[in-house]
Amino acid sequence: MIQLGDIQIALVTDGVMHVDAGGAFGLTPRPLYRPYFEPDAHNLIPMALHCLVVRAAGKTVVVDTGLGLKLTERQRRNWGVVRDSGNLIDWLARLGVRPESVDLVINTHLHADHAAGDTKFGVDEHDIVPTFPNAEYVVQRREYEDAVHPNERTAASYLPINYQPLVESGRMRLLDGDTEILPGIHGVITRGHTPAHMSIRFESQGQHALFVADMASYAVHFEKLGWMTAYDVEPLQTLETKRRWQQWALDTGALLIFQHDPTRRAGRLVQDGDRRVLEVVELAYGD
Repeated sequence: MIQLGDIQIALVTDGVMHVDAGGAFGLTPRPLYRPYFEPDAHNLIPMALHCLVVRAAGKTVVVDTGLGLKLTERQRRNWGVVRDSGNLIDWLARLGVRPESVDLVINTHLHADHAAGDTKFGVDEHDIVPTFPNAEYVVQRREYEDAVHPNERTAASYLPINYQPLVESGRMRLLDGDTEILPGIHGVITRGHTPAHMSIRFESQGQHALFVADMASYAVHFEKLGWMTAYDVEPLQTLETKRRWQQWALDTGALLIFQHDPTRRAGRLVQDGDRRVLEVVELAYGD
């Protein structure tokens, strides 16, 4: 468990998905990214499905919910999902957290690999209910508007059963820009992956941390401004967003937590000559 002043943060996982390396690294040539991730025979590389369990201000908070439990067998194959160590609900149980005891769910954005676990099947596949029945859910209003008005490129990423029942029932609150969601927990717009993509900034007693989310899916994406995924809908915005947050990370010494990196889960950015590199901080699940 990370103790950040008055805030406790635990890293948990909903498993690992496997994606095409071209999607994960976009225009970055294979010889450059292979030292970090070696594609398999099908050109697939792993992407972890990291989530956070946070205790702050007397509340239990979950940040992002992974792919959840509604996947069909075909969807599991398409996503290449492996859950050898369990899913998000399993990890919550190991921390002594029941779904009913979660007070708040924060969605960095509404792509399926971040928000599908917001809901689950009830009595049958036509009955969609909140996975966390007593929680308030929050996401950026612009993100929700983009989700309900997708284009040909973004439509496959947004599945209404993951969030629409929550909005219609009044369970999901829509945020308008940077917001202090709870004392010391800030949702900050980090534009690029989507126009209203949100990273989660923590600050307590002079200590800082950032759940980077898809501003930089892997740690190397944060180190190298020009490296980004092909999934980013505004890649040049991603670059400038990372430039700003790189400087913030250097200025604050913040702990950076990476949502999709299976090997470098967390670290701190340091200046090494003319390079900015990540010093890894070992972070085990549940810690």
